[in-house]
Amino acid sequence: MNRKMVFRTVGMIVLLEAALLLLPLVTSLIYGEAKSALAFLETIGIAVVFGGALCLFCKTEKTTIYAKEGFVVTALTWILLSLIGALPFVFSGDIPSYIDAVFETASGFSTTGATILDDPAVCSHGILFWRSFTHWLGGMGVLVLMVAILPAGNEGRPIHILRAEMPGPTMGKLVPKLKDTAKILYVLYLALTGIEVVFLLCGGMSLFEALTLSFGTAGTGGLALRADSIAFYSSYVQWTITVFMFLFGVNFNLYYLILIGKAKQIFKNEELWTYTGIVVAAALMIAVNVRDTFATFGEAIRAGFFQTVAFITTTGYSTAPFDSWPVFSKTILFTLMFIGGCAGSTGGGLKVARILLMFKTAKRDLTKMLHPRSVPVVRMDGRIVEEDTVRNLGSYLMIYFIFFLFFTFVLSFEKDFNLLENITAVSACLNNIGPGFGKVSSTCAGYSDVSKCFLSLAMLLGRLEIYPILFCFVPSTWSKK
Repeated sequence: MNRKMVFRTVGMIVLLEAALLLLPLVTSLIYGEAKSALAFLETIGIAVVFGGALCLFCKTEKTTIYAKEGFVVTALTWILLSLIGALPFVFSGDIPSYIDAVFETASGFSTTGATILDDPAVCSHGILFWRSFTHWLGGMGVLVLMVAILPAGNEGRPIHILRAEMPGPTMGKLVPKLKDTAKILYVLYLALTGIEVVFLLCGGMSLFEALTLSFGTAGTGGLALRADSIAFYSSYVQWTITVFMFLFGVNFNLYYLILIGKAKQIFKNEELWTYTGIVVAAALMIAVNVRDTFATFGEAIRAGFFQTVAFITTTGYSTAPFDSWPVFSKTILFTLMFIGGCAGSTGGGLKVARILLMFKTAKRDLTKMLHPRSVPVVRMDGRIVEEDTVRNLGSYLMIYFIFFLFFTFVLSFEKDFNLLENITAVSACLNNIGPGFGKVSSTCAGYSDVSKCFLSLAMLLGRLEIYPILFCFVPSTWSKK
């Protein structure tokens, strides 16, 4: 373990966070919010001093990043981003409790969307901008941004960082140079976000609202500006956000195929077809089940598609009181929490690719049992899946459910919440979706500080898919060998 290189890299990312904090600072100045502007200035100062010290005192000639360093850099970065990013909430007084502020910031960076605020509208514009901007940064990944903007000579071997930060079973290069891959991903991400902003502006939104809601949609986060989330806005806005939530839940590699003129390959992608099929089937079943709670069937269709896409992409926005829907619809939404978006998207959850691979592996094993002499293989998109990938899937699922049970057990000490509420709270945080059912359908403010700390950890574990943070607690990870 090259510790100096690890801490120096973390220091560089803290300095990057300081630079990014300038945007909400400018927002506060535009709206004449002196208190929040000062809060951002103070946070920038702390980040510059801390990040600068790490860069200054951890100089090293060895800059190569191996798998071990990549995992540790990623874990430490996301923890520090949340701890430092929480300071403006406290300094401005909008969220006086530091634990609550860390929860809100971890929810933002991990694109979870869980909140402790009953009414976000009480916060200043600068704070709300930062709150939503953390979604956008966390969606594609701060480390991906760093790789994209750093000089080529400082790359080392950042493939291990990107693999640790990018969601999904696998992460590969779109083009030979990894730096170019990071640039392509962010250009696509920025372009889709910009297009959504334009569509929302056409729907009569202010620029501030269009930007912040687009940040939440792009990062599939879901921290809204109002207590009723998206229900306040017109049907045009709701359909627009539905479409873009769906688009951001798609593997970004497929958008690159369109750019290079290979759009036909998209239609051969099994994960995309499965993802689309689940959305359409779930939305229609929910619409039929809840049709009596709406004035027209058209409204039920809109609500069904919105909540289906919001849950499967783990965005977490809402347009209807889904917690009061029939058990059948709530069961569908609960199932979608675990499925999640596509691999290589900004969505959370287990990912459609993993679910598809699980079924294919089960089919392979059943075939082997019925025909012992056969040699069946697992295929995805016509290509044979390596046995290591199948084995890793089983390991990941086992660790995932161990953590799921652990966090559920921790929350069991809360006297004011029942088992269903605790299970959905853990599901919402570990799968980065945000809202649960019952008392946690809108806010997690009722949990104790200890539970909020564990739920914050669950959010980061879910966003980084467990391994990076888990490895930080393994003593051998820090060995110099």
